[in-house]
Amino acid sequence: MSPGQALHTLAGPILVTGASGNMGRATLRALRARGLPVRAGLRDGGASEVETVRLDFGRPETFAAAVAGASGLLLVRPPAISDVRPTLCALVDAALAAGLRRVVFLSVIGAERRGYIPHAKVEHHLQGSAAAWTMLRAGFFAQNLGDVYRNDIRERDELFVPAGAGRAAFVDVRDLGEVAARCFSEDGHAEQAYTLTGPEALGFAEVAALLSAELGRAVHYRRASALGYAARLRRQGLPWGQVAVQTILHVGLRFGQAEAVDPTLPRLLGRPAGTLAAYIADHRSLWT
Repeated sequence: MSPGQALHTLAGPILVTGASGNMGRATLRALRARGLPVRAGLRDGGASEVETVRLDFGRPETFAAAVAGASGLLLVRPPAISDVRPTLCALVDAALAAGLRRVVFLSVIGAERRGYIPHAKVEHHLQGSAAAWTMLRAGFFAQNLGDVYRNDIRERDELFVPAGAGRAAFVDVRDLGEVAARCFSEDGHAEQAYTLTGPEALGFAEVAALLSAELGRAVHYRRASALGYAARLRRQGLPWGQVAVQTILHVGLRFGQAEAVDPTLPRLLGRPAGTLAAYIADHRSLWT
């Protein structure tokens, strides 16, 4: 069967890791819209309108209960985790031991060529396992403007990243959530690695101009050095592992690592991918 055709009815819920984050929330919405059973994995548990389970990557003892009876796993790496073997890879192993086979992993563009980043190590682990895996190799998220860049935009009216003159084809996580749901509900996606980007590559000066136009005040792009950017992240309290990965990914923009526009996302969606301007318009209250 090809993508777009219905898959058999799932026997158990799909476990969504990072359920309180952008990708987790988007995937939960898309899965529920398709009438699929879901289970939200949350570090601290808590009330939710869907079934929830405690899942803490730092506590392997939570893994078995989280995957018990599940039919699929959406795997999302928390930014603070750089050592993936005892965390994400161990969760995959626990899921396979429990009989789960279908795994969709949110990776990044170029993971297959950059073995030093955590995403590459997870991909390698999945490819060597018995999992029916799908890699969603995503570009830079539009949602970065609403979380990792949010305070700088709101408090300083600036984008402060070490991207130089690099460009990025920003992708809306809402589209990625829809693709993830399709991977669980349609045949034809197992053992596929999809490169997923937005519809246009923009430099950060252009992104600042979009923000300025929507917010009605001047937002500027300030080109950071790699060291200056890392120092700011450390002052914000981020762990060294997260600082290193985040800095490396941004510096990579200088060398065109995220500027190519790929046609795969609209093909999978059956519609145009969302633009960065649309994301900014939909979320303007984040920066006011």
